[in-house]
Amino acid sequence: MINNQTVETHAKGWVECRVSNFHLETEWEVEPGQVLVLFGPSGAGKSTTLRAIAGLLRPVRGHVEVGGQVVYDSGDGTWVPTHERRLGYLTQQYHLFPHLKVAANIAFGLPDRNSPTGRKRFSELSSLFQLEGLEERYPWELSGGQQQRVALARALASRPAMLLLDEPFASLDAELRRTLRRELRDMLAQSPVPVMLVTHDREEALALGDSVQVINEGRTLVTGDPLDVLGQPGQGRVARLVGVENLFDLEVQERNPRDGTMSCVGPGLQLEVPLDSHTSANAGSEDGTDRVTVGIRASDIILAKEDLAGSSARNRLPGQVVSVESRPPGYAVTLDCGQPLHCHITGAALEKMGIRTGQRLWAVFKASSCFLVDEERG
Repeated sequence: MINNQTVETHAKGWVECRVSNFHLETEWEVEPGQVLVLFGPSGAGKSTTLRAIAGLLRPVRGHVEVGGQVVYDSGDGTWVPTHERRLGYLTQQYHLFPHLKVAANIAFGLPDRNSPTGRKRFSELSSLFQLEGLEERYPWELSGGQQQRVALARALASRPAMLLLDEPFASLDAELRRTLRRELRDMLAQSPVPVMLVTHDREEALALGDSVQVINEGRTLVTGDPLDVLGQPGQGRVARLVGVENLFDLEVQERNPRDGTMSCVGPGLQLEVPLDSHTSANAGSEDGTDRVTVGIRASDIILAKEDLAGSSARNRLPGQVVSVESRPPGYAVTLDCGQPLHCHITGAALEKMGIRTGQRLWAVFKASSCFLVDEERG
């Protein structure tokens, strides 16, 4: 029977799964009220991980705990059926019952739906997800955002011991996604539950994640703080997977230990970047020169019509606009600064500066905005 009380117990486990020729090995641990984001490309193993936790897929071996209960252990043969694992599971398809109205959909998992306790729970969820007045509507009479709210409310109605979210906001527009993220955060503050969220949206991972686990080809590449993992990733493969827009292979020209920086050069490009204490002649190329891969986020670059000579920024590069593309919530601007430099600005900035192809601009960014990527580990 589903326990109708919130159990503030973390979820943890590890699994090894084989699906056809695909092989997954992963482990996790999530505290109540915390969100672990599984981040990576399609086919990486993110959804397979959720299915293994939910009991929709039987691993080759592993151990899964949900709400303090062992629901799977290959060592002693433990296998708890999906419907007894006390999980809330939500995908972008919603899977609402089309023949049931909103109230019946939300209350479906409650054993005491007609009791005072059940009615109180329904009222709490209706208020939390702003569903008042929609109780008598069918799913097909709701907007996409309203359907998503109903699906979230239904997943939480039985007070699950863990919440599994498989790209639940992917089909919604950008503004609605932001609204629902805030609502999910509010819900977690009021009713702490471990959450595992699958996404390949960097903004979503940063907005919701307390921890991020990057997965590719069935293997965990790195787990850590979202800003560290997605902002300035230290591994080459991770940097490419999380969409670092600018990666340059450069030669170390000069080190400045006093400033904690070094000057690096490449074809048509010279940058001031953080000093890497591990860089040595042994890490260099075949010709004996030290080479590094430098990453720069497009959002860390400021565009200016003139050289900001009075700025504290160590990198001020002149360039010519070669492309302007819509990239919600703003625009992607590519400059030719000797090498293509990808920048990101708001629509208001684009309009105010009158940016157009062929225009001469300056790209400005601090040395600390650059980070070094270890290609050997990547």
